[in-house]
Amino acid sequence: MFKQKKLITFGKICAKLESVPQNPRIDEITSKDTNFTTGFGTFGKELSKSATKNACEDEPTETDSESANMESIMGFDGFGKKAKQFNIEEMVERAAKTARENKATVESAVQKLQPLSLDNLNSGDPEDNSSDDDIIGPPVPKQILEPKQKNLRESVEDEVAAGNSEDSDASDDEKLHNRIPASHEISLLHGSKAVVAVATDPAGARLATGSVDYEVRFWDFAGMDATLQSFRTLQPCENHPVRALQYSTTGDVILVISGAAQAKVLDRDGFEVAECVKGDQYITDMARTKGHVAPLNSGCWHPRARNEFLTCSQDSTCRLWDVEKPMHHKALMKCRAQNGLKTEPTACSYSRDGNLVACACVDGSIQMWDHRKMFVNTAMLLRNAHSSGNDASCLAFSYVGSLMATRSCDDSLKLWDLRAFKQPLLVANNLFSRYTATDCMFSPDDSMVLTGVSVKKGETDGRIIFYDTKTFDVVDEFTVCDSHVIKTQWHPKLNQIFVGCGNGMVKVYYDNARSLRGAKLCVVKTRRKVKQVEVVAGQQILTPHALPMFRQEKPKSVRKQLERDRQDPIKSRRPDLPISSGQGGRVASSGGTLSSYVIRNLGLSKRVEDDQDPREAILKYAKEAAENPYWISPAYSRTQPEPIFHNSADEEDDDDARQPSAKKPKV
Repeated sequence: MFKQKKLITFGKICAKLESVPQNPRIDEITSKDTNFTTGFGTFGKELSKSATKNACEDEPTETDSESANMESIMGFDGFGKKAKQFNIEEMVERAAKTARENKATVESAVQKLQPLSLDNLNSGDPEDNSSDDDIIGPPVPKQILEPKQKNLRESVEDEVAAGNSEDSDASDDEKLHNRIPASHEISLLHGSKAVVAVATDPAGARLATGSVDYEVRFWDFAGMDATLQSFRTLQPCENHPVRALQYSTTGDVILVISGAAQAKVLDRDGFEVAECVKGDQYITDMARTKGHVAPLNSGCWHPRARNEFLTCSQDSTCRLWDVEKPMHHKALMKCRAQNGLKTEPTACSYSRDGNLVACACVDGSIQMWDHRKMFVNTAMLLRNAHSSGNDASCLAFSYVGSLMATRSCDDSLKLWDLRAFKQPLLVANNLFSRYTATDCMFSPDDSMVLTGVSVKKGETDGRIIFYDTKTFDVVDEFTVCDSHVIKTQWHPKLNQIFVGCGNGMVKVYYDNARSLRGAKLCVVKTRRKVKQVEVVAGQQILTPHALPMFRQEKPKSVRKQLERDRQDPIKSRRPDLPISSGQGGRVASSGGTLSSYVIRNLGLSKRVEDDQDPREAILKYAKEAAENPYWISPAYSRTQPEPIFHNSADEEDDDDARQPSAKKPKV
């Protein structure tokens, strides 16, 4: 007989599986056993009968024997509370209602602040926004409504502009003029030659200046007093003039560009960190050499990478270097003229983001390469930016990065827009420049461009001129000194202007209200004279068992020892005391002149009478000298030969002996 087997089930489930074909034997078994169920039951509290009935009409209310056994074994009948159910439609409706309320609040606030639009003016009810209730989101921006409001406000704006145009221009100039920190100034003396390089670290704690006298001076504002003396002077490149200086982005090292072919990197104290290698001057292809083969013209640090810097040389190349690998350049860029020949780059610079490498050449061109690509072709190229044959002395990028200013020895200053790099935006002429290091730069807020002007023949004033970047009108102009103005640097953190002059002076301009630290730290410090110690007490050696003649006296106090030394004429180095009687010092005691003093003190002591024979006076000491020799005779007593005097008889005998004999000599 067929034995009924008990099926293993997992809880209760209300799914109806009538459509699924089943085994007839199993159908027979399940028909007899009404409590047979398959699937999972509930997790949590047991549902009530009504809820169970609503959930599944066919589900039995009593638990099976297996569930009861599981409950008795495990000690619980469920797995926590039932999950919370959410009504999605109700939540969406509530969110839409909140959005409509917020939109109405924002629109009412905007209508109070902004002028009415043309649509609202044409309609009778400007506050009627019932048609926009279905739109969820912020109101229409003002920039979109601006064209519609332009015609409405045009007449009023024209009248106001006509009456206040002059006043607004004057107020703008006054605002820019007040931003220039030039209320106070100090002068730092570098030397007697022109200062062609000025650099400040990013923090504004130190200043470095370089000149054509081969020297680099370091200035520390925090450690400097009112005497304004530099704390270190050195010649990093021997007998090569310094052309450019720049601190790195971190301020720990400084780049030195000189007239040599090798650039140097120094630390903050002036010690050498790295020196670029020199290339082979007998190789024609500059890409095959490891470094420059001609004097350098300019150089600068990368604004983002702390170890990378750029140099340009008279060998018609610009090279990128790594401080940690100075024995070979990192990348090379060749500057070419319009005819394909070499041209010399005179100034180079990075853009503010470091993506562009720019250089200005002697042929008047400005060439730029993309730092993110290979340095084969230029990314931006402009021929005849300046007149050919004149050195472009500076390339300066704005802090925003879209503008660029160039300064050239053709007495011009030009402002360029990199987004339309074909024609200059603004041009300023008649700016005489004598040095190839004359630079220009932007103010920290990019509202002005400043540059220096050299002194022409017959003039006596070197000036700084500030131009407005929007109109290129002169905002301010003031005289710096009676020499050339070469380098200008406006520090953005200190808000101070550093100016290098042709007479060896470095001017620092600042404002008490707007400037911070820098020159303000040292001008208030007075010089304190160091007290000189006259006597340094020596270390005393204790010898308690020494003999009295070798025993050292122990001074009771330093004060008494100083008094004792003061009384000693040798230790105190006392000069000779003056003669109390007479006038004229010691000479007066023996006469009025030096000759009288010599005659009375020296001549009279060994006076020789006029009637005495000098020969007799000398010979009277001959006998005494022969008996008691003292000076010469004892020194030559052993080596002095005996004197042999001449005799006439001996001479005749010698003459006879010298006559030849009549005998014929043998051959």
